[in-house]
Amino acid sequence: MATFLYRVGRTAFRRRWTFIGSWFLILLALGGLAGAFGKSADAQLSIPGVESVEATELLQDRLPDSGAGGPTARMVFAAPDGAKVTDPAYQAAIMESLAAAGSAELVASVSDPFETQTVSQDGQIAYATVSYSGTFEDLTPEVQDELVAAEQPAEDAGLQVELGGEATQATAEQSATEIIGVGVALIVLVVTFGSLLAAGLPLITALFGVGAGMAGVTALSSVVDLTSTAPTLGLMIGLAVGIDYALFIAIRHQENLAQGMPAHEAAATAVGTAGSAVVFAGATVMIALAGLAVVGIPFLTTMGLVAAGMVAMAVLVALTLVPAVLGLAGERFSRWPVPGLKKRQANLAAQAQENAAGEGKEPFGARWARIVTRRPVAFLLAGIIGTGMMAVPVLGLELGLPDDGNLAETTTQRKAYDLLADGFGKGFNGPLTLVIDAQDTTGAGGVQQAAEATVDAITGLDNVVAVTPPVITPGGDTAILSVIPESGPAATETKDLVHEIREVRGDVESATGADVLVTGNTAVGIDISDKLTNALPIFLLIVIGISLVLLMIAFRSIVVPIKATLGFLLSLGATFGALVFVFQQGHLAGLIGLETTGPIISFLPILLVGLLFGLAMDYEVFLVSRMREDYVHGATPVESVVGGFRHGARVVTAAALIMASVFAGFILGDDATIKSIGFALAFGVLIDAFVIRMTLVPAAMALLGDKAWYLPAWLERILPNVDIEGAALEHRTGNTTSAADSDSTEVRQPVG
Repeated sequence: MATFLYRVGRTAFRRRWTFIGSWFLILLALGGLAGAFGKSADAQLSIPGVESVEATELLQDRLPDSGAGGPTARMVFAAPDGAKVTDPAYQAAIMESLAAAGSAELVASVSDPFETQTVSQDGQIAYATVSYSGTFEDLTPEVQDELVAAEQPAEDAGLQVELGGEATQATAEQSATEIIGVGVALIVLVVTFGSLLAAGLPLITALFGVGAGMAGVTALSSVVDLTSTAPTLGLMIGLAVGIDYALFIAIRHQENLAQGMPAHEAAATAVGTAGSAVVFAGATVMIALAGLAVVGIPFLTTMGLVAAGMVAMAVLVALTLVPAVLGLAGERFSRWPVPGLKKRQANLAAQAQENAAGEGKEPFGARWARIVTRRPVAFLLAGIIGTGMMAVPVLGLELGLPDDGNLAETTTQRKAYDLLADGFGKGFNGPLTLVIDAQDTTGAGGVQQAAEATVDAITGLDNVVAVTPPVITPGGDTAILSVIPESGPAATETKDLVHEIREVRGDVESATGADVLVTGNTAVGIDISDKLTNALPIFLLIVIGISLVLLMIAFRSIVVPIKATLGFLLSLGATFGALVFVFQQGHLAGLIGLETTGPIISFLPILLVGLLFGLAMDYEVFLVSRMREDYVHGATPVESVVGGFRHGARVVTAAALIMASVFAGFILGDDATIKSIGFALAFGVLIDAFVIRMTLVPAAMALLGDKAWYLPAWLERILPNVDIEGAALEHRTGNTTSAADSDSTEVRQPVG
């Protein structure tokens, strides 16, 4: 693989304009497709086959023209202080707004709050339910705009009008706050390279790849349903890995130039060596993300494939566009030195030359590795205990789906949510819908009997404020009733109530022969959370299995993959603990502008497993592959650890800071879901890079000694040799730079 990538890098360098022009054509083509076929990413979080979804589908089948089971919105009206919505002038204005809403496209029905008695006891707040026919995908921005326009008569009369409900859900938009993360990444690149040209290259190529990838995702939205979170996740991952992968190759190119290589050879060798590690690391991330498909949850599969596609784009850009742009820089890769960093740039160049000759002062990474390897037990215990303590809050982890109460206080959905909670109680924002299917019973009496029995069974349960009278459908085989909990939709008590209803319904079903199904947005969220919770251990086992096999192939060892996987579990536990500590328990929430705390979004843990595993393996590959290369060329176990840090610590440090900065930029946005994803990824990357890979890994490798590289002979024969560090290429071209080569020509066979 290294030799092939060497040729790719050399060709891209020499035919730079052809490669750059080709990428521009790709970007234009994908952009054109996105403009022609792209649509809003607004698919709902749903899982086929769970009870609440099946109940919704049943309602849509029995009442196809009523909007039952379809998307709904709530128009919430609030009178000024001292007035009531029942005042004649206000009541007339409300009815005018409701008439305008009822005449809008796709609206199946609009309730009358004065007939349905959805007016608060103090008369200050009222709400109407707007039911739409069709599906969520049919609710175009134009349809939503018609609902907004219907507010005008009531607002003109002096009423406050807010809109809530799933039908008002807006597509998540990117905000300017994400630019802050990119700005911090640029600062890290400038300090790393000491040159504006060298620092700008990874950022420019990464942005190019992100643009092409996002255009491709937008174009695919015409045939694939995307949740509003999927494109943002793709942007987040694309930026982070795009900058990092370009950085890996650019730093190796800079080191090669400092050793006296011609620019074309330096770029080709960088692609052949660091590029091999990029391919392996990228493939690991993509496999982990694509593995989300095995869980069998459509929206999660789509999110994983979108993120995997962005990683694939980043790998292709790093292998082809980066060397082409290096060709434009030529021999003057480090031009435009940054004032104040000229000395650092000179020191880095001198250090690279000294490292190649095995002389000179050791860089900080090597010195840090020596400190850790002198006291491996102390550092190992400190790291394990520290991450273990950070993981403690995960014992109280609660999962749920976001609702309007998680939105920023400035949004109309959040204002509607708060008005309803003030006027009617928290439970009005998460009513449960019970569907009594009596198709197999005889006559309307059977339906009525089953409905009444259901009401009697549920009314006495704790946490139930009210149960509405059952409504019999025109077909006489289905009844619908609503249960209003006392607690809010995200509360644990509401989840317990859903399970209690499903426990007591057995007696009703046995006595009447009808089926009682629980649905509604709150029940759908609970069912999705339960399904994801059950799927998490299975997916975690799959990811661990993949990690063991891939790392065994990469490092020709059984022990190193086990050590790497255990380290990943430590960083994962610490990340989950921090997530619960901030987003669920509310500690330090003010520092990141988090206005509302609550359960962790249900798909985040399983998504983090895939994302953090792949990102963690990036750093494992770049550090440990250099350790193995030094070890097989005669270095002692401790010296091989120091050698790996001599060459890898600088790039891993810069890469981790850049990736964490990009993720952290998303914390500053308004969307609580995006905040939690950005926070978890930024925290997880920093913990894994600096605590696990930069501290626990050298300590564990020093303690294991030769045993770290044990591999049975029979397994050695059947495992493919991917040569991710490009050792074969370096030997062929005479460009070996490992510290071990300068001291010894012995090649040690792996233990076993």
